[in-house]
Amino acid sequence: MNLILFDHPEIRQNLLPFTFTRPVAAIRTGILTIAEKWERHLDLKSSFATEDYLAEKFPIHTGTDNLWINGAICPTAELTQAILNLALEESLVQNELVIATRTASTQLPLPDSKTKKEFSGSLTLIDQLWKIYQQNGAQIREDFMLVTAGRKSAPVADEHTRVYNASQIFLEEGARVRAAVLNAENGPIYLGKNSFVQEGALIRGPFALCEESHVNMGAKVRGDTTVGPFSKIGGEVSNSVIFGYSNKAHDGFLGNSVLGEWCNIGADTNTSNMKNNYENIKLWSYAKGGFKDSGLMFCGLMFGDHSKCGINTMFNSGTVVGVSASIFGDGYPRNFIPSFAWGGAAGFTTYQLNKALETAGKAMERRNQVLTETEKAILKKLFDDAAPYRVWEKKS
Repeated sequence: MNLILFDHPEIRQNLLPFTFTRPVAAIRTGILTIAEKWERHLDLKSSFATEDYLAEKFPIHTGTDNLWINGAICPTAELTQAILNLALEESLVQNELVIATRTASTQLPLPDSKTKKEFSGSLTLIDQLWKIYQQNGAQIREDFMLVTAGRKSAPVADEHTRVYNASQIFLEEGARVRAAVLNAENGPIYLGKNSFVQEGALIRGPFALCEESHVNMGAKVRGDTTVGPFSKIGGEVSNSVIFGYSNKAHDGFLGNSVLGEWCNIGADTNTSNMKNNYENIKLWSYAKGGFKDSGLMFCGLMFGDHSKCGINTMFNSGTVVGVSASIFGDGYPRNFIPSFAWGGAAGFTTYQLNKALETAGKAMERRNQVLTETEKAILKKLFDDAAPYRVWEKKS
């Protein structure tokens, strides 16, 4: 069987800016990306049906027995079994939402009444930006059971580290903890391979620290938080998801927020995650072309790949930042900042593509990675596509 994770067009739009640079299933929530979850549940390697401009980096592989799964849906044991029970040319749906289709076709067919099977179980659908962090605690719990089943944790060997509910704390090979507090009474704590929790860190679960990532000295992590691979956090972090290769290394508050890859948050940067009048928070919606009510009281910062902010930056609740923006200066910048913006509350200019690519290359070199020609082409397209949102260009 050949596993293909497909982007639902409407959901993909709802998840911008993160899906500017990746398929929906490459989003991380919990310990793993959605794609990695399905690969473990099905014991299959995945490929992606996504936008043409992403296809070289995220290719599709087809065969004669193709299992197409909606990339916004997180697996469960019940759902996995229902999918495995599909015969060729059958689809699994819920309220007209296509969950999965098994077909010999190399294109995803539309299911009809004869081939549809209704799934009545619960679904975790990541179809809005805020659901990435909103579902994160539950997904950490699910992934923790999946990743650690039948395995034994490396020991917490440091005599100055205090642990609570040790059975729900798992250390991969090479994970280190020094003079920290790990409290797993409210949910599991997962420390990935060669990760490091430094002195004085206070961590409450559910919490995931992925491979090679660090929690810096004195950090306070409130729970429902994921730090993806090769990243650093410091200061205060609550109910947030960092996809990977990003730094929020210094003091400052990050709450109910999502950071993409290759991001950097300057020292003493703070995100507001609640309005003073307790009203619902609205976020910019690329799908709507305007602001959309999240229905939530708590929502912080949505920060696209390769974006950066300077020291002491202040973000209003519900701020959405595109890809490769550079934000700095005093005051609150606007709460929708398009891709390749340069500036802050005092105004913006355009972050020219050649400079943005140069910065991205240098950032990746720091993690022994290379900005490939394929990735440069993706960023070039995004730069061109974002021009209508850079309204200051029309005034010049």
